[in-house]
Amino acid sequence: MLIVKRSPTFEALIAELGKLPGIGRKSAERIAYHILKSTKEEAFSLARAIRAVKEKIVLCSLCFNLAETDPCPICADPSRNKGQILVVEDPKDIAAFERAGVYHGCYHVLQGRLAPLRGVTPENLRIRELIGRVKKGGVKEVIIATNPDVEGDATALFIARMIEPLSVEVTRIGLGVPMGGSLEYTDSITLGKALEGRKNFKQSM
Repeated sequence: MLIVKRSPTFEALIAELGKLPGIGRKSAERIAYHILKSTKEEAFSLARAIRAVKEKIVLCSLCFNLAETDPCPICADPSRNKGQILVVEDPKDIAAFERAGVYHGCYHVLQGRLAPLRGVTPENLRIRELIGRVKKGGVKEVIIATNPDVEGDATALFIARMIEPLSVEVTRIGLGVPMGGSLEYTDSITLGKALEGRKNFKQSM
């Protein structure tokens, strides 16, 4: 059997691309060949974009969204309802709500969700910072919008129990988002209905 030995540089590119989520060996090879066949300017443009993301994107110190400024444009916007905080798992969930245009309050990004079997505990998330925001006053409602699955529900329950003593209303987005689904891929109408149908957290469990 003839074995063709490829360039170590090309193999290194395939290996790095294979580390991306959802990219297997064959997909990594296709992307690597695409980059190789593209012009130098196209390849360098991609490289510059990757470098810029790492150099310019920061976490907002208030809500932990990804942005190029701190605070992020949403937190800095005086027209946003500061009395509402919508709690999500990842920045991509904020993007889903903003595309839908159905929410006009503030956000808080947990940067994940509780998953004890994978070593993700409350200390690994931005729960302490959320409690700190609520304690500062001015917050009337915390809307929990973690994904509707086992880990998302466990995270929501933990947060609700932490906020309950602070005399702030805690609600959970309503029906419409399918169990086990992802907010990232939920359409705007469904997200809107989920917000409209939110319930007091105790009633939603």
